[in-house]
Amino acid sequence: MAKQGLFVGLITLDLIYSVNEYPHKNQKIVASNYTVAAGGPATNAAVTFNVLGNQSTLCGVLGIHALTQLIRTDLQQYAINIIDLDPTRLEAPPVSSIVVTPTTGDRTVVSINATKSQISNFSNLPQDLDNIDIILIDGHQLAISQTLIQQAKIKQIPIVLDGGSWKPGLETILPNINYAICSDNFYPPHCQTSEDVFAYLQAMNIPNIAITQGEKPIQYITLKQGNGSIPVLPIQAVDTLGAGDIFHGAFCHFILSQNFPTALAQAAQIASQSCLHFGTRQWIQFLNNHPGL
Repeated sequence: MAKQGLFVGLITLDLIYSVNEYPHKNQKIVASNYTVAAGGPATNAAVTFNVLGNQSTLCGVLGIHALTQLIRTDLQQYAINIIDLDPTRLEAPPVSSIVVTPTTGDRTVVSINATKSQISNFSNLPQDLDNIDIILIDGHQLAISQTLIQQAKIKQIPIVLDGGSWKPGLETILPNINYAICSDNFYPPHCQTSEDVFAYLQAMNIPNIAITQGEKPIQYITLKQGNGSIPVLPIQAVDTLGAGDIFHGAFCHFILSQNFPTALAQAAQIASQSCLHFGTRQWIQFLNNHPGL
């Protein structure tokens, strides 16, 4: 039976270019490929959750600028429900310009994220969360996240944090997080090592914590399954863009039926598969054509 997920945070328009080599200063180069898609951590996670057989609702800022139609068109292809926190907004959505080098899979991203689209006054949030099975928060809309977390606590809905990087104010929601899945770029105040990060998050009483490290093993600590590491399948990455977001969306799917280490391992397999394809959507077609993966 399909599960319902609520994904809260950043919605961008991603312009993604594939280049044979990274441009030097003051150099013009011709891309070998390009694609345009909706992006942002919560957005890519929502798409992944849907692709794996569930129903996603994405909660973020869109508005009515002409560029938002490109975002809506992409998300409509994947049947994503959208809660627009600022439906009359005239300003352009955040646009990310991304350069990918397929020989290494490395990507460089230029974006303003949600720095100019923070919402504190809102009236169109879900009035109840009765049908929601899991919530993911990417930290880009903290005021809304705080409100939803209070509702989720009452309903005992699990909350996942996408800890891509530290954002001021996250400390206010951490004590209510059930699953903190962080990148190795996530450093709370005064933390310099992964041990520091684990200690900080444990002090916030988060019961399940993991740190992803790209191609290196995932490290985790959980009250029920103890400590451990999960190896990541070695691949020749073509594009690592969005791999963390896809990991989080897959984790939200698997954690509803698996224990913490197993959900991490299965999510890592999906994320690794995405790195074999250019952009943040091509892997979906591959998955559809190989449903046993």
